[in-house]
Amino acid sequence: MSLGTGLHPPAAGPSVVPQVGEGLPYMFPTQAEGELAARLVARIEEGLSARVRESGSVLPSARKAEVIEELLRSEFDEFNAIELCAGRPGIPRAGEERVRAAVRAELLGHGGLQALLDAPDIETINANGCDRVFAVRTDGRVSAQSPIATSDEAMVDLVRSLANSGGQERRFDRGTGNLNVQLPDGSRLFASLGISRRPCLSIRKNLLRETTLTELVDGGLCNRRLGALLDALVGAKFNILISGGTSAGKTTLLRALASTLPSSERLVTIEDTYELNLDLFPHRHRDVVAFQAREANLEGHGRITQAELVRWALRMTPDRVIVGELRNDEFIPMCNAMNLGLDGSLATVHASSSGQVADRLINLGLQAPEQLPPEATIRLLASAVNFLIQLGRAPDGTRVITSVREVCGADGAMLHTNEVYRPGPDGRAAAYAPLRPQAVARLIGAGYDPRTWEDAGS
Repeated sequence: MSLGTGLHPPAAGPSVVPQVGEGLPYMFPTQAEGELAARLVARIEEGLSARVRESGSVLPSARKAEVIEELLRSEFDEFNAIELCAGRPGIPRAGEERVRAAVRAELLGHGGLQALLDAPDIETINANGCDRVFAVRTDGRVSAQSPIATSDEAMVDLVRSLANSGGQERRFDRGTGNLNVQLPDGSRLFASLGISRRPCLSIRKNLLRETTLTELVDGGLCNRRLGALLDALVGAKFNILISGGTSAGKTTLLRALASTLPSSERLVTIEDTYELNLDLFPHRHRDVVAFQAREANLEGHGRITQAELVRWALRMTPDRVIVGELRNDEFIPMCNAMNLGLDGSLATVHASSSGQVADRLINLGLQAPEQLPPEATIRLLASAVNFLIQLGRAPDGTRVITSVREVCGADGAMLHTNEVYRPGPDGRAAAYAPLRPQAVARLIGAGYDPRTWEDAGS
């Protein structure tokens, strides 16, 4: 059968017309390319099924890719011959490459989602149904994308395929309502079904890369003077809590601060999902234990929380404990660990401003099994944490440090801080108040010359 009018149509179901886009799968400048890609997928699927029937077994991944390339060449040779005989120009070379990429993504990857997963400058993918898709890029820009599936039902199947791609047995149906799973590349997928009008998904990609404090400073995170101060604070083993909103860059800054640590130090990292990946850079951190919380299995057993992992970490003789995010009852054991002499520990927390960190942690204390009253929570915070670093975005969308507070003590449910840096006219942190003498003395005692951060320049 040729690729002319007699070619089988795609599988039945509500279809989505490909939209104009940026050259990614399911993004075609003409409807003809989109229709050709859909027909090719259906035809090559038939060819793959025939090969499986002939061999009597499922094709290995490498062999499947080879067969797809063979069938693509054959089908395009036939298509171009038909177009030539009919006196039609066919599609241009660029269009053929777009169609080939879309077919590969559909048959080898995860359909229209594959290109978004592969794009190095996309860090978050959100879909409210199969055709309401948005990508958040590393520079903060949000752009609408073409459909990731031909129907909402196909999108649900796509989510199930993603969930099972790492060999995990995870259900996703109306009986479970939500799915929270880590993909093989480390990205985190959350999907919901039956609790909104249409199925939804959100993927936070794990952009594995070495991040240094110098790179962030050069990229506009803060001025060099503040960068030098942060380097000194980490080196002098102050306990630091990084706060900010969603996608503010908390994990990135945490990874960058960790990059300044001596390679001889033993680190234990605790995360809900692996994102720091300090253990994957042994040339920088040679002694790292990376813990990840675990959800219960289908029978409801085997759950391990971050709070429990913090307690485990204390038995592993760490020099520092680094918690990816304080979001539940791990806040209390983390503060207790800091008070037990585990200086130099780092963590992040969600908060819209540095002044609201205390309120956020009070809520965590109330929700913890210990049900700490606000006064007890603030006393615990004041005795454990030395500095609060707030992240936000500048008017141009750049991730920046907006505030740095030195924790000075507590008075009832009131946390006393010294705001060393506060937002300037451009939203970036600007020097406001000097460090207290106690902090300066500790920095000097750790071998730091105040001129390293006072004279670092802008």
